[in-house]
Amino acid sequence: MARIAVVGTGMGGLAAAARLAARGHDVTAYERSSTTGGKLGWFERDGFAFDTGPSLLTWPQVFEDLFGETGAPLSSVVDLVEVDPAVGYRFADGTRLTVPGRDPAALHAALEESIGAGAGDRWRALSARARGIWSATEGPFLTSPLQGAATLARLAARPGGLRDVATIAPWRSLRSLGERYLDDPRLVQLLDRYATYTGSDPRRAPAALAAIAHLEAEQGSWHVRGGLRRLVDAVADRARERGATLRTDAEVVAVEATGGRASGVVLAGGEHVPADVVVSNADAAALYGHLLPRRGAAAARRQRARLGAATPSLSGFVLLLALRGRTPGLAHHTVSFPADYDAEFDAVFGAGPFRGAPRPVADPAVYVSAPDDPELRPDDGSEAWFVLVNAPRHTPGDRSAGVDWDEPGLAERYAEHVLAVMARRGTDVRERVLWRVVRTPADLERETASVGGSIYGTSSNGAAAAFLRPANRSPLPGLYLVGGSSHPGGGIPLVAQSARIVAEMIGPA
Repeated sequence: MARIAVVGTGMGGLAAAARLAARGHDVTAYERSSTTGGKLGWFERDGFAFDTGPSLLTWPQVFEDLFGETGAPLSSVVDLVEVDPAVGYRFADGTRLTVPGRDPAALHAALEESIGAGAGDRWRALSARARGIWSATEGPFLTSPLQGAATLARLAARPGGLRDVATIAPWRSLRSLGERYLDDPRLVQLLDRYATYTGSDPRRAPAALAAIAHLEAEQGSWHVRGGLRRLVDAVADRARERGATLRTDAEVVAVEATGGRASGVVLAGGEHVPADVVVSNADAAALYGHLLPRRGAAAARRQRARLGAATPSLSGFVLLLALRGRTPGLAHHTVSFPADYDAEFDAVFGAGPFRGAPRPVADPAVYVSAPDDPELRPDDGSEAWFVLVNAPRHTPGDRSAGVDWDEPGLAERYAEHVLAVMARRGTDVRERVLWRVVRTPADLERETASVGGSIYGTSSNGAAAAFLRPANRSPLPGLYLVGGSSHPGGGIPLVAQSARIVAEMIGPA
């Protein structure tokens, strides 16, 4: 039995605690805030309730496995409801597309009707490529430890490996893949959006992200009745049931190293907690930049340099809207696109005409999550909307890297701007707002210790991005990483996968 200290209780930390405790280890997880969950936050007021982070679940099999391998099945603790239609898209030219759930024929028909003749066939061809990418990447990339470029070399060396590498096309961007298969800019925008699932720019993110499109089509999109917070609580409960201790209001300020390996953690206030193994669910940039000892840690310095070579992921600007009245025909998820999607990524990443000067997006894509869930609203005459737009990171004092979101008045001005953008696109809810809560990248950084409020740590921008993402096994023996800033990446299922990878690395007691 190993004494294991888990730093942070986001989904990665909780899943790791549950798995490691189920394997017989002595596990204690330390959380800086008063509640567990990390970026899977929660806000409620006056009968309205909101998930403040992720708003849907894909690849539920990951959680079926987590619960099945640690005790009672997932279905015994949460109620999953498939979202159908999956999403409603609105384009700048007025086109509307409603994407059904797991029904390829219905999707083909919807594309043909909304986009035009041939659109369904073109998307079907892209989907076949996405399915091939998924088949080639699931084993070596998403469910196994990453060992830099050697992972790709091993893939190429196995039978049929060169064909798989060609399918993944690591030299090709997601945008380039879309333009190869899709001749309508609206379809390209649909594919581009999957880059934002990893906080990235589709013009630089790898074509491999098309696998997400296959995953959604194959596995569906799911809502947890009562909010995704129920899933967080269920994983926390499972960790406790298996014997893990979860300590909130216990901030880890340092990871200690003795004899060249991790040996424990230090809490705010000075408490030293010895451990045989440390599992960090902290943002990787914060771990390597602040928590590890500076002296004699050459491996940590090299990792800091690698992180410095990667582009940080984008952040998000959020409005929580308590609305009176109901919206006819409202989908669970709605995305409205701008006329110029490239201008959004230029503004967020400080590229193109905004090179070296990121700024809030003037005409952003707007994402609305409005679950038709009675548990999230006070009555049937109201709605709770989560509104998200992509945003630059919070970088006070460095306008070349992001935006100072704490600048007086900026958050409220931009909130009004986002509502006005929605109104211009036909969704004017300003007269229906009972109250609103504004959450900026600065708030995300303060609440979750994500450097700059970067949602996913590093982005997937660049062909080498996957190999720059911090590995689950750190260069310091005895220290492991889980969570969205480490391999295999962001998003609830991949975060849970990181916990599975680490638990298998550590092994049973």
